[in-house]
Amino acid sequence: MKNTEFLFKKIDNEGIETLTVLASANKLNMWFYDTIKPFCTGKILEIGSGIGNISHFFIQNKNDITLSDLRANYLESLTNRFPDFQKTNFHSLDLVDVDFDTKHKDKFNSFDTIFALNVVEHIFDDQQAIKNCYKLLKKGGRLIILVPAYQSLYNRFDKELQHYRRYNQTTLNTLFINAEFKLEHNQYFNAMGIMGWFISGRILNNKLLPEGQIKFYNTFVPFFKIIDKILFKKIGLSVMAVGKK
Repeated sequence: MKNTEFLFKKIDNEGIETLTVLASANKLNMWFYDTIKPFCTGKILEIGSGIGNISHFFIQNKNDITLSDLRANYLESLTNRFPDFQKTNFHSLDLVDVDFDTKHKDKFNSFDTIFALNVVEHIFDDQQAIKNCYKLLKKGGRLIILVPAYQSLYNRFDKELQHYRRYNQTTLNTLFINAEFKLEHNQYFNAMGIMGWFISGRILNNKLLPEGQIKFYNTFVPFFKIIDKILFKKIGLSVMAVGKK
Protein backbone atom coordinates (compact mmCIF):
# COMPACT_ATOMS: atom_id res chain seq x y z
CA MET A 1 0.00 0.00 0.00
CA LYS A 2 1.20 3.47 -0.79
CA ASN A 3 2.05 5.76 2.12
CA THR A 4 1.99 8.99 0.14
CA GLU A 5 -0.43 10.38 -2.40
CA PHE A 6 0.14 10.14 -6.12
CA LEU A 7 0.54 13.43 -7.95
CA PHE A 8 -2.89 14.27 -9.36
CA LYS A 9 -3.02 14.24 -13.15
CA LYS A 10 -5.35 16.81 -14.63
CA ILE A 11 -5.33 14.72 -17.82
CA ASP A 12 -5.00 11.03 -16.99
CA ASN A 13 -3.55 9.60 -20.21
CA GLU A 14 -3.14 6.08 -18.82
CA GLY A 15 -6.72 6.11 -17.61
CA ILE A 16 -8.02 7.39 -20.94
CA GLU A 17 -6.15 4.69 -22.84
CA THR A 18 -7.40 1.97 -20.49
CA LEU A 19 -11.02 3.14 -20.68
CA THR A 20 -10.80 3.38 -24.46
CA VAL A 21 -9.53 -0.21 -24.69
CA LEU A 22 -12.27 -1.38 -22.33
CA ALA A 23 -14.93 0.47 -24.34
CA SER A 24 -14.67 -2.22 -27.03
CA ALA A 25 -15.24 -5.01 -24.49
CA ASN A 26 -19.02 -4.95 -24.80
CA LYS A 27 -19.59 -8.33 -23.14
CA LEU A 28 -17.36 -7.47 -20.19
CA ASN A 29 -19.04 -4.10 -19.70
CA MET A 30 -22.47 -5.75 -19.86
CA TRP A 31 -21.29 -8.21 -17.21
CA PHE A 32 -20.40 -5.32 -14.90
CA TYR A 33 -23.80 -3.77 -15.58
CA ASP A 34 -25.73 -7.00 -15.02
CA THR A 35 -23.87 -7.54 -11.74
CA ILE A 36 -24.87 -4.21 -10.20
CA LYS A 37 -28.26 -3.73 -11.89
CA PRO A 38 -30.29 -5.72 -9.31
CA PHE A 39 -29.19 -3.27 -6.60
CA CYS A 40 -29.84 -0.06 -8.59
CA THR A 41 -33.19 1.59 -7.99
CA GLY A 42 -34.69 5.06 -8.08
CA LYS A 43 -32.47 8.09 -8.53
CA ILE A 44 -28.93 6.88 -9.29
CA LEU A 45 -25.52 8.56 -9.06
CA GLU A 46 -22.50 7.08 -10.81
CA ILE A 47 -19.17 8.10 -9.28
CA GLY A 48 -16.28 8.23 -11.76
CA SER A 49 -18.24 7.84 -14.99
CA GLY A 50 -15.11 8.23 -17.13
CA ILE A 51 -16.08 7.99 -20.81
CA GLY A 52 -19.40 6.28 -20.09
CA ASN A 53 -18.59 2.59 -20.60
CA ILE A 54 -21.16 1.58 -17.98
CA SER A 55 -23.24 4.75 -18.03
CA HIS A 56 -24.66 4.07 -21.47
CA PHE A 57 -26.47 0.91 -20.31
CA PHE A 58 -28.38 2.95 -17.72
CA ILE A 59 -29.15 5.70 -20.22
CA GLN A 60 -30.31 3.15 -22.81
CA ASN A 61 -32.69 1.71 -20.24
CA LYS A 62 -33.93 5.19 -19.32
CA ASN A 63 -32.85 5.06 -15.69
CA ASP A 64 -32.85 8.27 -13.68
CA ILE A 65 -29.07 8.58 -13.48
CA THR A 66 -26.61 11.38 -12.78
CA LEU A 67 -23.08 11.01 -14.17
CA SER A 68 -20.07 12.45 -12.39
CA ASP A 69 -16.31 12.68 -12.54
CA LEU A 70 -13.60 14.83 -11.03
CA ARG A 71 -11.81 15.46 -14.35
CA ALA A 72 -13.13 18.07 -16.77
CA ASN A 73 -12.00 16.15 -19.85
CA TYR A 74 -14.09 13.12 -18.84
CA LEU A 75 -17.14 15.33 -18.26
CA GLU A 76 -16.61 16.82 -21.72
CA SER A 77 -16.41 13.32 -23.22
CA LEU A 78 -19.64 12.36 -21.46
CA THR A 79 -21.54 15.40 -22.70
CA ASN A 80 -20.31 14.73 -26.24
CA ARG A 81 -21.21 11.04 -26.06
CA PHE A 82 -24.68 11.65 -24.65
CA PRO A 83 -25.78 14.91 -26.32
CA ASP A 84 -29.48 14.32 -25.65
CA PHE A 85 -28.95 13.69 -21.95
CA GLN A 86 -29.97 16.52 -19.63
CA LYS A 87 -27.03 18.81 -18.90
CA THR A 88 -28.10 19.04 -15.25
CA ASN A 89 -27.32 15.33 -14.92
CA PHE A 90 -23.56 15.83 -15.32
CA HIS A 91 -21.65 16.82 -12.20
CA SER A 92 -18.06 17.58 -11.29
CA LEU A 93 -17.58 15.58 -8.11
CA ASP A 94 -14.51 14.84 -6.00
CA LEU A 95 -15.42 12.56 -3.10
CA VAL A 96 -12.58 13.81 -0.93
CA ASP A 97 -12.74 17.51 -1.73
CA VAL A 98 -11.86 19.44 1.44
CA ASP A 99 -14.91 21.64 0.73
CA PHE A 100 -17.19 18.69 -0.05
CA ASP A 101 -19.89 19.65 2.44
CA THR A 102 -20.06 23.22 1.17
CA LYS A 103 -19.99 22.39 -2.54
CA HIS A 104 -22.40 19.47 -2.47
CA LYS A 105 -24.75 20.08 0.45
CA ASP A 106 -27.59 20.62 -2.03
CA LYS A 107 -27.18 16.96 -3.07
CA PHE A 108 -27.21 15.50 0.44
CA ASN A 109 -29.97 12.89 0.98
CA SER A 110 -30.77 13.01 -2.74
CA PHE A 111 -29.97 9.59 -4.23
CA ASP A 112 -31.52 6.15 -3.87
CA THR A 113 -28.43 4.43 -5.31
CA ILE A 114 -24.77 5.36 -5.69
CA PHE A 115 -22.29 3.12 -7.46
CA ALA A 116 -18.57 3.38 -8.10
CA LEU A 117 -16.83 0.74 -10.21
CA ASN A 118 -13.02 0.70 -10.06
CA VAL A 119 -12.87 4.15 -8.50
CA VAL A 120 -12.20 3.93 -4.75
CA GLU A 121 -8.77 2.32 -5.23
CA HIS A 122 -7.68 5.63 -6.80
CA ILE A 123 -8.56 7.59 -3.63
CA PHE A 124 -5.95 8.03 -0.90
CA ASP A 125 -8.51 8.61 1.87
CA ASP A 126 -10.93 5.88 0.86
CA GLN A 127 -12.75 5.98 4.20
CA GLN A 128 -13.68 9.65 3.76
CA ALA A 129 -14.91 8.88 0.26
CA ILE A 130 -17.33 6.27 1.60
CA LYS A 131 -18.52 8.61 4.37
CA ASN A 132 -19.25 11.32 1.81
CA CYS A 133 -21.25 8.85 -0.27
CA TYR A 134 -23.33 8.23 2.86
CA LYS A 135 -24.20 11.93 2.99
CA LEU A 136 -25.46 11.90 -0.60
CA LEU A 137 -27.81 8.94 -0.09
CA LYS A 138 -31.38 9.04 1.08
CA LYS A 139 -32.21 7.00 4.16
CA GLY A 140 -32.50 3.41 2.96
CA GLY A 141 -30.39 4.19 -0.10
CA ARG A 142 -27.74 1.78 -1.35
CA LEU A 143 -24.03 2.19 -2.03
CA ILE A 144 -22.38 -0.24 -4.47
CA ILE A 145 -18.58 -0.35 -4.57
CA LEU A 146 -16.46 -2.60 -6.79
CA VAL A 147 -12.68 -2.48 -6.49
CA PRO A 148 -9.62 -4.57 -7.47
CA ALA A 149 -9.08 -7.61 -5.25
CA TYR A 150 -6.03 -9.05 -3.45
CA GLN A 151 -3.05 -6.90 -2.58
CA SER A 152 -0.80 -9.78 -3.69
CA LEU A 153 -1.89 -9.04 -7.29
CA TYR A 154 -0.67 -5.42 -7.12
CA ASN A 155 1.60 -4.92 -10.14
CA ARG A 156 2.70 -2.41 -12.76
CA PHE A 157 -0.87 -2.01 -14.05
CA ASP A 158 -1.96 -0.81 -10.61
CA LYS A 159 0.96 1.57 -10.28
CA GLU A 160 0.49 3.14 -13.72
CA LEU A 161 -3.25 3.58 -13.06
CA GLN A 162 -2.47 5.16 -9.66
CA HIS A 163 -4.15 2.52 -7.53
CA TYR A 164 -3.27 3.01 -3.88
CA ARG A 165 -4.29 -0.50 -2.91
CA ARG A 166 -6.23 -3.62 -3.74
CA TYR A 167 -8.89 -4.99 -1.38
CA ASN A 168 -10.39 -8.17 -0.04
CA GLN A 169 -13.85 -8.78 1.35
CA THR A 170 -12.78 -7.91 4.89
CA THR A 171 -11.06 -4.61 4.08
CA LEU A 172 -13.92 -3.49 1.82
CA ASN A 173 -16.55 -4.45 4.41
CA THR A 174 -14.66 -2.47 7.03
CA LEU A 175 -15.00 0.72 4.98
CA PHE A 176 -18.77 0.26 4.89
CA ILE A 177 -19.11 -0.62 8.57
CA ASN A 178 -16.98 2.35 9.68
CA ALA A 179 -19.23 4.65 7.62
CA GLU A 180 -22.31 3.22 9.39
CA PHE A 181 -23.66 1.27 6.41
CA LYS A 182 -25.57 -1.97 6.91
CA LEU A 183 -24.00 -4.58 4.65
CA GLU A 184 -26.46 -6.24 2.27
CA HIS A 185 -24.32 -8.12 -0.23
CA ASN A 186 -20.73 -9.23 -0.87
CA GLN A 187 -19.13 -11.09 -3.73
CA TYR A 188 -16.01 -11.49 -5.79
CA PHE A 189 -16.14 -10.90 -9.54
CA ASN A 190 -14.26 -12.29 -12.55
CA ALA A 191 -12.20 -15.21 -11.25
CA MET A 192 -10.66 -15.97 -14.63
CA GLY A 193 -9.32 -12.43 -14.87
CA ILE A 194 -6.78 -13.18 -12.14
CA MET A 195 -4.53 -15.21 -14.43
CA GLY A 196 -4.49 -12.62 -17.20
CA TRP A 197 -3.83 -9.76 -14.76
CA PHE A 198 -0.93 -11.64 -13.15
CA ILE A 199 0.72 -12.79 -16.38
CA SER A 200 0.33 -9.51 -18.24
CA GLY A 201 1.09 -7.15 -15.36
CA ARG A 202 3.59 -9.12 -13.27
CA ILE A 203 5.36 -11.54 -15.62
CA LEU A 204 5.24 -9.56 -18.88
CA ASN A 205 5.41 -6.26 -16.96
CA ASN A 206 3.04 -4.50 -19.35
CA LYS A 207 2.39 -0.85 -18.60
CA LEU A 208 -1.25 -0.88 -19.72
CA LEU A 209 -3.87 -3.44 -20.66
CA PRO A 210 -3.08 -4.82 -24.15
CA GLU A 211 -5.95 -4.26 -26.56
CA GLY A 212 -5.57 -7.72 -28.08
CA GLN A 213 -5.77 -9.36 -24.67
CA ILE A 214 -8.97 -7.50 -23.80
CA LYS A 215 -10.59 -8.45 -27.13
CA PHE A 216 -9.66 -12.08 -26.56
CA TYR A 217 -10.97 -12.01 -23.02
CA ASN A 218 -14.20 -10.32 -24.10
CA THR A 219 -14.94 -13.21 -26.47
CA PHE A 220 -14.98 -15.71 -23.62
CA VAL A 221 -16.97 -13.68 -21.08
CA PRO A 222 -20.02 -16.01 -21.31
CA PHE A 223 -17.78 -18.92 -20.25
CA PHE A 224 -16.08 -16.88 -17.52
CA LYS A 225 -19.49 -15.98 -16.06
CA ILE A 226 -20.22 -19.69 -15.66
CA ILE A 227 -16.88 -20.15 -13.88
CA ASP A 228 -17.85 -17.44 -11.37
CA LYS A 229 -21.12 -19.25 -10.65
CA ILE A 230 -19.34 -22.58 -10.19
CA LEU A 231 -16.98 -20.92 -7.70
CA PHE A 232 -19.94 -19.27 -5.91
CA LYS A 233 -18.29 -15.88 -6.52
CA LYS A 234 -15.84 -16.59 -3.69
CA ILE A 235 -12.76 -15.55 -5.67
CA GLY A 236 -12.17 -12.93 -8.35
CA LEU A 237 -10.06 -10.16 -9.80
CA SER A 238 -12.48 -7.68 -8.18
CA VAL A 239 -14.49 -7.60 -4.97
CA MET A 240 -17.85 -5.91 -4.53
CA ALA A 241 -19.96 -4.82 -1.58
CA VAL A 242 -23.44 -3.31 -1.25
CA GLY A 243 -24.49 -1.37 1.82
CA LYS A 244 -27.69 0.35 2.92
CA LYS A 245 -27.88 3.69 4.72
